[in-house]
Amino acid sequence: MFDAVARRYDVTNDVLSLGQDRRWRKDVIDAVAPQPGERVLDLAAGTGTSSQPFVDAGATVVPCDFSLGMLRVGKEHRPHLPFTAGDGTRLPFADAVFDAVTISFGLRNIVDPLAGLTELRRVTRPGGRLVVCEFSHPTWAPFRTVYVEYLMRALPAVARAVSSSPDAYVYLAESIRAWPDQPALAALVAEAGWQRPEWRNLSGGIVALHRAIA
Repeated sequence: MFDAVARRYDVTNDVLSLGQDRRWRKDVIDAVAPQPGERVLDLAAGTGTSSQPFVDAGATVVPCDFSLGMLRVGKEHRPHLPFTAGDGTRLPFADAVFDAVTISFGLRNIVDPLAGLTELRRVTRPGGRLVVCEFSHPTWAPFRTVYVEYLMRALPAVARAVSSSPDAYVYLAESIRAWPDQPALAALVAEAGWQRPEWRNLSGGIVALHRAIA
């Protein structure tokens, strides 16, 4: 499915989020706070759009994704990045090798999110950081109703106009609606062995930024 949307993935995300995805990516970078010389794992990196800012900050980043189609497109546009194929539940890295790990809008797509969070904990050094940016539940009830209507009706329609595989965005809408809310995801992070989980709502809770320490 993700191979099919790879070519127009970044453009489609920009349109569907009304440009908010750029701000969300900046919030992720600020939360990770990469330092020169640090090693950062960017899981579900797709075409590497989320990975480049870590390089710009002086860190060494490894963009990892399950979709070979995404990785191929990413390598065409950013040949300097070390794109790596990997399953989020069985990462191809040794224990405790990253100073920070992050995943943006990809935890929903791991078949077992708890296993994914546990694997991210395994490859992070003691004291290292986790940042998860994921769609969540708007905090204002009237807006939440409007938002769900947009997801189930407008999002697939817009995707048909701009995406190379609009059917994939029907899955996207359904997976967002079924995803745990902010406290439930924080509890899952803790269950995976992370310490001091916390979150910050972005765009009224459309997206939540979860953080924790290894």
